[in-house]
Amino acid sequence: MTTVTTTDRSFNLLKGESLLDGLERTGHEVEYQCRGGYCGTCRLTLLAGKVSYDEPPLACIGQSEILPCCCTVTEPIRIECRAGRQGELPLETDQYIFDF
Repeated sequence: MTTVTTTDRSFNLLKGESLLDGLERTGHEVEYQCRGGYCGTCRLTLLAGKVSYDEPPLACIGQSEILPCCCTVTEPIRIECRAGRQGELPLETDQYIFDF
């Protein structure tokens, strides 16, 4: 599993999960249209770490930009993205007590 740190959360990508899917699962609101690297709508700023692409995306991206719909996270990354709705809890859950 690879750790993704955003502006306000950290989470692990699940096996086979795209970065865009992981962001959505954890409550981050990322705009997208094509989910294939064609439009560039989901473009985010990569602050640290590296990603790769099986095939170069057709959308133009800057040197510090990534497309979470089609990139592969190859090491822990930090990106500029905020959570906008309730998703899974962040990794640091020590402060929460659950009674089941």
